[in-house]
Amino acid sequence: MGLLMERPITHQITDEADLERLYLELIDRFENHRIEIISGRIVVREMATIAHADVVYQLMSQLMPFAMEKGWRVYPQAKIFLQAQADRYEPDLVVVPSNPPLWDPSHVHADATLLVAEVVSPSSIRDDHVIKPQACALAGVPLYLVLDAFANRFRLLSRPGPEGYAEEATEAFGKPLELPEPWNLTVDTGKLIEG
Repeated sequence: MGLLMERPITHQITDEADLERLYLELIDRFENHRIEIISGRIVVREMATIAHADVVYQLMSQLMPFAMEKGWRVYPQAKIFLQAQADRYEPDLVVVPSNPPLWDPSHVHADATLLVAEVVSPSSIRDDHVIKPQACALAGVPLYLVLDAFANRFRLLSRPGPEGYAEEATEAFGKPLELPEPWNLTVDTGKLIEG
């Protein structure tokens, strides 16, 4: 599957105030790019390829009917606020209850999410599999899903805590993805990478 994406621009800054200032400046200047603060680095990526976006679309199409029934919202690329952490993430997909608490008009509180999903690209492998799950667990994201077509697998992380996620389910694409309470929903992962 051709998920080949961007080569991100990464900039390391040590002062937290300068980091936040540059982050906000880059958001204003590069509105057609994905801009995140990841582990003290500002990462600027081009928008996703169609293949990358198709994985997100296929996941959305399976989650949407259930989410609508519950009154939840499914947002591609909404930003999440990680509490006291300086990082700012813009996951590929975020599911929230209706009227989630917002930190500002652009960021939903991470612990108010129901699911955060990332689709791995060549430049985001370590961030999506290692860095972001650690920060999301600390911020209280209840379910963190990594869809990795390059490794032909998905990972569902649950039960967040200060030491990370206590549970992990890793399977090959094609195996069912069982989302626990409050979902009680099975996702057909084979459909996520068809095409």
